[in-house]
Amino acid sequence: MSVKYVERKGTGSRKWDGMWNKFGSDDLIAMWIADMDFELAEPIKKALKDHIDKYPLGYSIPPESYYENFIEWEKKYHGYEVKRDWICFGCGIVAAFNMVVLMLTKPGDAVMTVTPCYYPMQDAATTNDRKLVMCDMDRDGMTYTLDLAKFEKCIVDNDVKLFLMSSPHNPVGKIWTADELRGMMEICKKHGVYVVSDEIHADFEWKDYKHIPTATLGDYDSFLITMCAASKSFNLAGLQNSYIIIPDDELRARYKDFQTRLHTTGGNILGYVASAAAFGEGREWFDEVRKVIYDNYLYVKETFEKRAPKVKVAELQGTYLLWIDLGAYFKTQDQVRDFCENKCGIAFDYGAWFGGEKYAPFVRMNLATSRSYVEAACKAMLENLPL
Repeated sequence: MSVKYVERKGTGSRKWDGMWNKFGSDDLIAMWIADMDFELAEPIKKALKDHIDKYPLGYSIPPESYYENFIEWEKKYHGYEVKRDWICFGCGIVAAFNMVVLMLTKPGDAVMTVTPCYYPMQDAATTNDRKLVMCDMDRDGMTYTLDLAKFEKCIVDNDVKLFLMSSPHNPVGKIWTADELRGMMEICKKHGVYVVSDEIHADFEWKDYKHIPTATLGDYDSFLITMCAASKSFNLAGLQNSYIIIPDDELRARYKDFQTRLHTTGGNILGYVASAAAFGEGREWFDEVRKVIYDNYLYVKETFEKRAPKVKVAELQGTYLLWIDLGAYFKTQDQVRDFCENKCGIAFDYGAWFGGEKYAPFVRMNLATSRSYVEAACKAMLENLPL
């Protein structure tokens, strides 16, 4: 088995063919939205083909392997023993946490994120008429830590009802420590705050860093919802399928009731089949993808260290998304955007999207693509930086 790059231009890819809507151009190197440019894993292709060859695509329920393989994966690779009854369906994680915002809060209620933050989480508050509270992490160089006293003050001062978090953290690529996670959960428990822990990037853990499922660290079942999926690890986002883990009976019943009202209790059979195959037989492919991604990270890190050391690259602990500081050269998003798009021909996710103008000098780079694109992006940046 070997990982192959796939040219996705002209295939209806949002990352490549949908750039116009976000950047006003379709002729940039797409290093923004978090999906991969690699050929689908053979076990997933085979499972999908076998199903299509044999069966129609009618209304479907998940095969038991959909649950069994995910449960085994979580236990084997993350030490999280998920019970079958805890698992609910989600039409993708972004859709699911938007639904939880509507389910657990009222218009005007405060929803908190830790910034810089995956911007759809902020949108989940603002577009649903909730008050967005952003608790900034502390930064020392490119290392981010969370001041728990500040975290608690944000909750108390704003009467926060729901905390949306990503673990590993998107966009800074941070793996939360057990103490950090436990500290946040104990504060949320103390103040009656519900928590969504988006763990879609859980499988991307680098070097000696180890992702810890939030739910494994204490008695948090009554207020914690964990969200996982095969979509990042195996590039299945287009199938809009996610595992929503809710151990508490009452909270799970509320979620299912809300789903029933929206008629979103299930997904399409291809999402079930692909997810089951991914978690059941996809590890070899995934390990090869990990190597490609980490080699890309080392290339970017070492290239800028040697040739443009004022460009600061965060340590990649988790995710396949690289947080880069261009603040030695640019101060505003307009300046960064002009440099990236007009001078370098690159589409990045911009720092300001993750928490406002204070993050304007940053960009988020997607490493899950071919080395040739990574090299081309670095080359363009080096040639156009005002060194």
